[in-house]
Amino acid sequence: MKLSMEWLNNYVDLAQIDPVEFSEILSKTGLEVEGIENVGQDLSHLVVGDVVECTPLEGSDHLNLTKVDVGQDELVQIVCGAPNIASGQRVIVALPGAVLPGGFEINENKLRGVDSNGMICSLQELGFSENVVPKKYANGIYVLPTDAPVGADVVDYLKLNDPVLELDLTPNRADAMSIRGAVHEVSAVLDREINFNPEVEFETVEDKAMFESVSVEVADSSLSPHYQLRIIKGVTIQDSPAWMQMRLMKSGIRPTNNVVDVTNYFLLLYGQPMHTFDYDAMDSHAISVAAATEGDKFTTLDGTERTLSAQDMLIVSDNTPIGLAGVMGGLDSEVTDNTTTVLLETARFNPERIRLTSKQFNLRSEASARYEKGINAATVDEAGELAAGLIANLGGGQVVEGVAESKSEEVTNAEVTLSYDAIPNKLGIDMTQEELQAIISRLGFEADYQEAEFTVSVPPRRWDITIEADMLEEIARIYGYDNIPTTLPTGETTVGELTKEQQLVRKTRQISEGFGLNQAISYVLTSKEHAKLLASKDHPAVELLMPISEERAVLRQSMFPALMEIAQFNKARQNNDLAFYEIGNVFFGQGKNVQPIEEERFAILLSGVKESASWYGKAETYDFYDIKGMVEAYFDAIGVHSEVTYELTDKHSEMHPGRTATIKIDGEEIGLVGQVHPTLAREYDLSDETFFMEMTMEAVLSHLQDMQIQSPIPRFPSSARDLALLVNESTDHHQLVSIIDNNGGEFLKSVELFDLYDGENIEDGKKSLAYHLVFQNPHATMTDEIIDQAMEKVTQALNAVEGLSIR
Repeated sequence: MKLSMEWLNNYVDLAQIDPVEFSEILSKTGLEVEGIENVGQDLSHLVVGDVVECTPLEGSDHLNLTKVDVGQDELVQIVCGAPNIASGQRVIVALPGAVLPGGFEINENKLRGVDSNGMICSLQELGFSENVVPKKYANGIYVLPTDAPVGADVVDYLKLNDPVLELDLTPNRADAMSIRGAVHEVSAVLDREINFNPEVEFETVEDKAMFESVSVEVADSSLSPHYQLRIIKGVTIQDSPAWMQMRLMKSGIRPTNNVVDVTNYFLLLYGQPMHTFDYDAMDSHAISVAAATEGDKFTTLDGTERTLSAQDMLIVSDNTPIGLAGVMGGLDSEVTDNTTTVLLETARFNPERIRLTSKQFNLRSEASARYEKGINAATVDEAGELAAGLIANLGGGQVVEGVAESKSEEVTNAEVTLSYDAIPNKLGIDMTQEELQAIISRLGFEADYQEAEFTVSVPPRRWDITIEADMLEEIARIYGYDNIPTTLPTGETTVGELTKEQQLVRKTRQISEGFGLNQAISYVLTSKEHAKLLASKDHPAVELLMPISEERAVLRQSMFPALMEIAQFNKARQNNDLAFYEIGNVFFGQGKNVQPIEEERFAILLSGVKESASWYGKAETYDFYDIKGMVEAYFDAIGVHSEVTYELTDKHSEMHPGRTATIKIDGEEIGLVGQVHPTLAREYDLSDETFFMEMTMEAVLSHLQDMQIQSPIPRFPSSARDLALLVNESTDHHQLVSIIDNNGGEFLKSVELFDLYDGENIEDGKKSLAYHLVFQNPHATMTDEIIDQAMEKVTQALNAVEGLSIR
């Protein structure tokens, strides 16, 4: 929202306030000012000139030699190349000594050997953006009104020395998206009186036949609670006056003609969008507001045919659409240079439907933005009446007496009740009754002050204030946030410490980075297709109703899709050593309108080169033992290694069926580790040797011990025995270790696989495994008898395994 201080000054006195100071005051009270722009701040030596003569310059096909009256004793000779220059025009002349934006200095010089003592300027050369310059002047000079005083300072005449504030409004402050709304805000903040002088004075004319030809019908009041039409006849379409064009351009709107410019002017002044129809171009003046039918076609005034949906609203004339309500008018009913009778629409439309329509067709505009965020229901009639009068005044027309309308809403003030204690208790302000009443008065509100509470009557222009918290915010803003005393929190304090969950997360990060892994932070949203990877079969996916894109439409159920995308992104950029970890959340649906289950996960992905080739060694790639080693080292570091087991699984189609295991703690499944299926890895342009691990942090946390108990170093030596087994290839290593561990007795301290062989002298379908068993009694020396007894139990248990023989 661009806010002209010159325009504001019409209604509230800003003559003695510095623009920078003013912007700081507004920002501190909640209307953040992003910047200040002043086109005319540094302009000088610009005067109004009258082109007395204009003849083609000899030897040139586009230059003209002009003689211009600038209010001096003699005419000034200027060579001008603008295609629209002509004698009899009033123009903007930069005299020698003028410095235009960009540091361009005007001096007396020669063009084609002819003296040129100045320059006739376009608006772009004064600093206006090309986007706001009227189209008829976009490629040439700006022509002033014929009554512009010759020799007058252009900066003063066009009021160019005008600081324009760029406001960054929060969504709840749509009331400030108008000059009048901003005036109320400035009046409250600066404690200055408002002077809303009559904007337009006009008379109406009776034309019963024309008025009775117009009717309005809104069958569903939810589409438009208030809809009005007014007739202005005898209008001549022409340029709007320079003062209006300047205000529009400084506000970021391109002037078009006197009718369209008036609607834009009142859009800015009242925050009330309007639309005009060519009365004579319409077959019928029986106007209705209706929802579109799915699949309907409608051509908007930009010439684009659009396919409508049931959410769109149409302005209909005798079953013929003439406008996309609140968004854009129709091509067949637009106001043209030949229009003489104008039908002016002023209305309030359903904001949700406006937003959906403008988003669907990418037709975001100043009007649709205001309809979406809300407009003042109390000034719909006032704005429409004054706009009709101004169109009549600027176009030489007449306003036909009467208003055709449909109104289903009653506009009343909102009542908000607050206790006096809420101010010190919630704002920390000790305020007297007089101070409170002064703030309510500055806001332009009325209040009923009772013994323990007071009730504020909030006018419709502040539709954002409906509850106690809203009113407390207003009191704090006007009192001044800087004036609220600084106090320390009171109450019982506790020593700050990390929760067990936070401690585990930090420990996990430290361990992962010790492995040389890079932390990844990814979106929890993914596409519907990617969300199926390693998804839960017991819970539905959580889909967004209005996703920002199809790639971010579903909450993930696994860390796998995001890490695969990150690996693919890096591989495409020649990063071959891919080693990532991530700690993040996954989500499981529980049905419609039920909060999804949120679960924290820890995941690792390895792919590609582990060690690059060098003079002292060959290149190495990641393998299964790297990721399994990291998982075992992680569990060992957090103290749960002894409780962890692994079980071969083939239930995940995304993973290699022979190289994937579930991770269990005390028999509870907490995750998986293994090789990504080569087919899937290739789809992501990754190496076949890509490995992934994922586990649930909550499950890990539940098995952590509160205290680590340190055992003394044993004084007695350990003893070791080796055990060689010949087993079937399908026999699980973990199964064998479990058997040995369960039957080795209380003094068996460790079991380690130190050899695996399936080469020569080993029959097909078999493999040789060699284990190193360590026995130790912390209180006595181990004897061969005790160890032999333990080994006997181990061998008996192992002999029960099918296809196993002890070598």
